Amino acid sequence: MHLLGKAMSRKRLTQESVRKPNPVPGKQVSVFDAGMPGLVLGLNPGGSKTWSALFYVSGKPRYKKLGRYPILSLAQARDAARKFLENPQKALSDTDAGTFQDVSDNFMKRYVEANGLRSKREIARTLNKYILPRWQDRKICDIRRSDVTALLDKVEDDHGARQADMVLAVVRKMMNWHASRQDDYVSPIARNMNRVKAADRARKRVLEDDELRAVWHACDELPTFGALVRFALLTAQRKEKIATLRWDDIADGVWAIRTEPREKGNAGRLRLPEAALDIIATQPRIEGNPYVFTAARGAGPFNSFSEWKAQLDARLPAPLAHWTIHDLRRTARSLLSRAGVRPDISERVMGHAIPGVEGVYDRHRYDDEKAHALQALADVIDRILNPPAANVVPLRAGAASGNRFETRA
Repeated sequence: MHLLGKAMSRKRLTQESVRKPNPVPGKQVSVFDAGMPGLVLGLNPGGSKTWSALFYVSGKPRYKKLGRYPILSLAQARDAARKFLENPQKALSDTDAGTFQDVSDNFMKRYVEANGLRSKREIARTLNKYILPRWQDRKICDIRRSDVTALLDKVEDDHGARQADMVLAVVRKMMNWHASRQDDYVSPIARNMNRVKAADRARKRVLEDDELRAVWHACDELPTFGALVRFALLTAQRKEKIATLRWDDIADGVWAIRTEPREKGNAGRLRLPEAALDIIATQPRIEGNPYVFTAARGAGPFNSFSEWKAQLDARLPAPLAHWTIHDLRRTARSLLSRAGVRPDISERVMGHAIPGVEGVYDRHRYDDEKAHALQALADVIDRILNPPAANVVPLRAGAASGNRFETRA
């Protein structure tokens, strides 16, 4: 008999009968396995043997290639055919979904870029650094919950629990987005996969004076990252704004902070204190790179926070309780209050939206007030770093802190 121009036969295949058949010159022979309906062994004229599954679309026969013999044994071929024929449409849909790289590219184009997300750079960095090196060539439908767990374990071990949660957030969003576009895809992400407890994510950490001194002095050996950390303390701005500061954003000592699409607001124009301008002046201008704080390679902004934060921590004279770069912003806000700056001015320095009627009707820019606030902040930091001699007393020998001096309140 013939089907689709192929010589066909039907028999219950055995390991021996699969091994023995010789090719038929000029013909491709297809042998149906009576032991597994739908499994077909194809004998090519050149001598190779290929397993396929026969199924029907709108009444028309179609073949799905499963693999080659002997790489795929009879038992393995039957198992593969059984799984495929349980739901051929779903299996084909999974196959058509493409690799993780394919879905990632589509996600960046059709979701991240299409919606103008401010987090585009961070999403791309997270994908390229932590996820794609492990998954780029894998079919997205083959990535299981255990694979996600293994990835998060690796990131947590190498870069910390918070970085692992950032990776999880990107993976979860991308897989949920993909599921919204596919009939049969189900995301493997489950609840409670985060590595940091919800209660711990509500941060309250503020660096104490001795901690601030330790961090500041440890920055000496880290030119770009150390300068960025100090600048963060002196300006109270978000690390993303600082990392993407461009040379042409500074004019006559004033930083005009760029407003990103969909951004609710920021500090606007800030006249920087001399201490902050000195930090900028020490940064080298790299030809072709418009950023003040540059990446180690390429023409982009600084982006290796977790690695350099670990190096900074390693240079501290004594371990600090867990702290993050964002804690510097909270610390700066607390120091503004300590300097006697009015709360509403401090909030404007931070770039926070002013609530209520005042936020709606008060259109004054408060440039001078914010400049005075930042200078007051710089003065407080200077007094912490260089306390008056009368306020310094020796610590007793063997103090647990490891520091030789402490300051009086």
